[in-house]
Amino acid sequence: MYIRTEMATYHYEEVGHGPALILLHGFTGTLQTWKPYIEKWADTHRVIAIDLPGHGKTRTQMFPSMEVFVDELAIILKQLNVDKCTMLGYSMGGRTALSFAVRYPEQVSRLILESASPGLQTTEERAQRQQNDAQLASRIESEGLEAFVNRWENTPLFASQKGVPETKRQAVRNERLSQTEAGLAASLRYMGTGAQQSNWDHLQRLQCPVHLVVGALDQKFVRMNQLMEQRLPYASLQIVPNTGHAIHVENDVEFDKLVKQFIIKDRL
Repeated sequence: MYIRTEMATYHYEEVGHGPALILLHGFTGTLQTWKPYIEKWADTHRVIAIDLPGHGKTRTQMFPSMEVFVDELAIILKQLNVDKCTMLGYSMGGRTALSFAVRYPEQVSRLILESASPGLQTTEERAQRQQNDAQLASRIESEGLEAFVNRWENTPLFASQKGVPETKRQAVRNERLSQTEAGLAASLRYMGTGAQQSNWDHLQRLQCPVHLVVGALDQKFVRMNQLMEQRLPYASLQIVPNTGHAIHVENDVEFDKLVKQFIIKDRL
């Protein structure tokens, strides 16, 4: 299914009825990220998964910044008649969900942030990350998608996925290889961590419950999410043992359980 705005044509899938649950994937992912879970969560919720700009089947006329995209997301939700929702975002999708909640707090009842961040705190950090992301974007364009994916899946961030069954690892690889060089490069340049505004100073204003989920082996994000928990008024933090950055890939049983425990409160 597709929704059109002045800036883009967004690909999405929708299953189920009840309170809305919006799913936002990470960098190099698509809505297929959530396929193992959508039907399970559709038992209690209206589940809507979206391909983010530069990914999957979404096509943009003008590539949005993070700040512009959250306005686009508000338009999408309005077209779908979603007044209030729970948002679940992984990594880049988590940054997106948090950015949306900061800008449109009245539209978010709950947040689940998997391995997510509020961005970078200082101008210097953002400038350095923008430079690094611009260099990576240029390499994707010059060397091609497969060469990038080969490097990307061997970064320390995903080392813990080496123990995941081959079928799962291949599914993640296929998802990455389904992208385009231009889409991933644009995503890094316009919606990367360095390109977005920092949300650190906005955390204390969020009045909705926020469930932070990180893998114990992903120490950088463990430390970051511990700081986030301190600043968020209504936060809970779950550190999943023996997993890294992508809990939904590495421990699907536990991930399904913890999401259900949190979203079922929408029904009460």
